[in-house]
Amino acid sequence: MAAPAKPLTVNEQLQQLNAARKIVLENPAYYDKIVKGILPIIGPSSPVELRRWGAEFLAESLSTPALNSRGKENLTVAILETLRSLVESQTEDPLVLKASVMAAASAYPVVVRWIIHNAYHTESWEHMSAIKSRILRIWDGALTPIKICCIKFAQRVVLAQTASNNTEQKLNGLDVSLDKIPPNHQRLDPRYLEAEATGLLDRMLGTLQDNSSDVVLVDATLNALSVLIRTRPGTSNRILNAVLNFNPFTIANSSPMTSKTKVMIKSMEKTTRMLLIHLMKREPGHPMAQRIHQHIEKLMRSRAEVLDEAGRKRALADQAAAGYGDAKRQRVEVAATGVPQLQIQPLAPGPQSLAALFTLTTNPGLQAFDATQIPVAMASRISVKTLATIDQQILNQALMGIRNRLSAYKAGAVAAAAAAATAAAQPAVLNPDTAPLGIDEDDDDYEPDFYAAEDTEQILNKLDGPPPEEPPQDQNAETDTALTALATFKLPPPPSLDPEAVVKVGQIAAARVFGPLSTLEEPAVLRKPKAGINRLAASSYDRDSWLTLITRLATRSSAGLEDASSGIKPEEALDQSRMTLGTMIRELLYNYVLEDFRRRIETAVAWLCEEWYNDQITKRSKLDGPLHYEKCAQRLLDGFLPYLTAQDKILTRFLAEIPELSRALLGRLTALCRDPTTVQLALTSLLYLAMMRPPVREIALDTVQDIWIEFEDARPLAAKYLVKWRPGFIEAQTAAASAGSDGTPNAPAITA
Repeated sequence: MAAPAKPLTVNEQLQQLNAARKIVLENPAYYDKIVKGILPIIGPSSPVELRRWGAEFLAESLSTPALNSRGKENLTVAILETLRSLVESQTEDPLVLKASVMAAASAYPVVVRWIIHNAYHTESWEHMSAIKSRILRIWDGALTPIKICCIKFAQRVVLAQTASNNTEQKLNGLDVSLDKIPPNHQRLDPRYLEAEATGLLDRMLGTLQDNSSDVVLVDATLNALSVLIRTRPGTSNRILNAVLNFNPFTIANSSPMTSKTKVMIKSMEKTTRMLLIHLMKREPGHPMAQRIHQHIEKLMRSRAEVLDEAGRKRALADQAAAGYGDAKRQRVEVAATGVPQLQIQPLAPGPQSLAALFTLTTNPGLQAFDATQIPVAMASRISVKTLATIDQQILNQALMGIRNRLSAYKAGAVAAAAAAATAAAQPAVLNPDTAPLGIDEDDDDYEPDFYAAEDTEQILNKLDGPPPEEPPQDQNAETDTALTALATFKLPPPPSLDPEAVVKVGQIAAARVFGPLSTLEEPAVLRKPKAGINRLAASSYDRDSWLTLITRLATRSSAGLEDASSGIKPEEALDQSRMTLGTMIRELLYNYVLEDFRRRIETAVAWLCEEWYNDQITKRSKLDGPLHYEKCAQRLLDGFLPYLTAQDKILTRFLAEIPELSRALLGRLTALCRDPTTVQLALTSLLYLAMMRPPVREIALDTVQDIWIEFEDARPLAAKYLVKWRPGFIEAQTAAASAGSDGTPNAPAITA
């Protein structure tokens, strides 16, 4: 007789349950089986650890977006009995009760939708009604975490039992509303449900109407009400009136201002303000928009008055007492008319510097500050912000003060000039000991011959008048000037360069164009969407912009110059790559792409697009120049075809994105059919072109036919495509081969 199995411990059961949770997270199809299988393990009689895990898992299962509506309905109906037993337990663990209420919040709209379409299933509605009654009874006396879950449950009940605006996305069962219930439903009475939802909404708004100081409940209520405002227009006005009448600063008057009180006030005020701001963003034309805007400004002013008191500057008297009177910035006084008055000190007498002329502050410390130490970017931001926020009247007063200083300085300069002229016109005092001719200083008969000094008006007229004419020079002076005049200086012409030096310099210039690419490698981030063919080549200094500039230098720099007159024949343009700058850059660009063609295939496509565009302009303008697109495309294709593997998708992308395909270009794909591992890659790429690029469908199918004829190993896969796209071709080829083998010598044997 076998020994009875040893019961598993709680830890072992938790390990098995966690393994089951990993399974459903990886494959949501197992939710139904696993949830129904663990219901006996997490019942009210199970250990508290198992009940905690089970309640959390039920809440997680009912809220997961991985299940569709039908899956959630089956799951919810199956767990209602277990969920009811967990909620109605009088001595239940708080963590179990909290998770059970959250599970009930997710289950309620699902049950309502189930009963709408399955009115006969009365047992489910009875379980849900009992759960709802129990949650609403324990709401007021429960712990704070459980109260928050009860608020969420009440929100879901109000959402399910009020009319919707039919504009929200159907997500997580929130599309269930009162207007989905038929008026004559056997189990649900819309009038009773709407009245119950109104009462629950009033109960939620009671937290705000009572100006509760429980910041957690206030924030939870506001967050729950935001969804109701957005999705239930019938409740919007009542909720907004309660929010606008709620004062988050009431606690500041009823308790001392501690750090905890400040944090609580900040949290409630910010949540209220964010709710109103987001409402204004979603509905700028709301009927209560003006009142909401005024309330937002009121909240911000109250916050500044209540919370920012400690961060304000000290009063003027306190600063003066502390010895800060000298370091204080210049004060702007306000006159009795209410206009700010800026006091500007006049310039001191005597010579002044340019800085003193435009300096408005009288603080010696600020005057001695070296403003050149501030970075130019920071100084620009400070100047722009200051000019944008300065009062226009103060700015006008400052400008008027500078004008007065300039006028006073000009008047002082004119007066000084007049005084200097007067002093120069006064005769020198004679020394009586050395006075000539016995003239005494006190001789009244002596009148020296001098001109009267010019007054101020004469000096100003002379300054404002035209300059005096120069006296005529004699012939000798003109001759001396002509002899001493400098001759025109001209630089000697540069030495001519031979063709080899020109080619070498051009190669160096072309190589330097690729220099910045080493420092502009593309980072491992998401690619930005392209702006199209009309985008600026270098709108930003990044790798893509620089590559666009390089490709346009290669294709457009010598457009119209590569003709017969330059000594380059169009058919030899690529062969004579040393002769033009464009072909030099093309050669370097070709090498750059092939260095890592899998990562740089986008550069190759952009290059060919530019070549194709330049060829079209050349054809339209009827310029006698070479066409580069076809040659560059064939060369690129020949360059990376030998390195392709069967798993590469680069070939399909390259052929799909380049602007034009020709028979010769697609004919290069036949080289892949020599290797059996790359036959499927070539044919798959041709099939993609036939399906997705109708203009080249015929030449793509012609290439498939050529592959079928030339490569026997590729015939099974090629025949699969030709049967659909070219019906009758294989039969015709087979018949022709048979006829050739009967009457024609050396006819190839072709088999399907």
